[in-house]
Amino acid sequence: MPSSAGSPRAVEGLGDTAGMSQDHFLKNQFLVAMPGMQDETFNHTVSLLCEHNDKGAVALVINRPTDLALSAMLEQMGLSHDGIGDDPPIYWGGPVQPERGFVVHREPGGWESCLHVQDDLYITTSRDILSAIGNGRGPRDYLVTLGYAGWSAGQLEDEILHNSWLNTPVNGDVLFALPPRERWQAATRLLGVDVTQLTGAAGHA
Repeated sequence: MPSSAGSPRAVEGLGDTAGMSQDHFLKNQFLVAMPGMQDETFNHTVSLLCEHNDKGAVALVINRPTDLALSAMLEQMGLSHDGIGDDPPIYWGGPVQPERGFVVHREPGGWESCLHVQDDLYITTSRDILSAIGNGRGPRDYLVTLGYAGWSAGQLEDEILHNSWLNTPVNGDVLFALPPRERWQAATRLLGVDVTQLTGAAGHA
C-alpha cells in the first residue's frame, strides 16, 4: 500500500517543477482502488496520479472530503475568503504530510509553484493560488487537498500487477463535476467495468 512516509524526492518535484523528472511511467491517470483492497485507508478511493518515475510515485485522493471547509482553512492562513461563493470542503489527499496543501485545478494562471499534469489540468502548491481563490480571482474549477499518497521505487507497479488498483485516463468531469461519493463508480465506468462484478482478482488497465 502507499507509504506512510512517501518519497521526498517525488514531493520536491511537485513543489519545484524545474527539478521534476520527465520519465513518467503512467501519465494522466486515475488510480482506482479495487473492491478487494485490504487497506481500509484507501478503500473505494480514486486518486489523481501526479508523478510516476523510477524514484516512485505520488498521487492525491480526490473523493474523500473532510469536515474542514475551505473558508475555515483560508481564515486559519490569514487569507480572505469573501470571494469563494459556495464553500467547498477540503479533501483528504493521503496520509503523507497531512499539513501540506495541493490545489488541483484548470487554467494555468502563472502561479509560483505549478505543475502541468495534462492539457488544462494543473497542480499548484504555492500560497498565491489560495489567496486568489479567496478573493474570487482563482481558477473556476478546482479542489484542494491536504496530504498525499506516496510509493517507493517499483512499489506502485507491483501493486497494480497484484490488482490493488485499476488505472484509467483522467476525466475532468469525474474530477470536478461529480459529487465525491459518485467518483469511484464513475471512474470504473471509464473502463466499461461493472463495479458490482469487480473482485480483488480482477485485472487492470
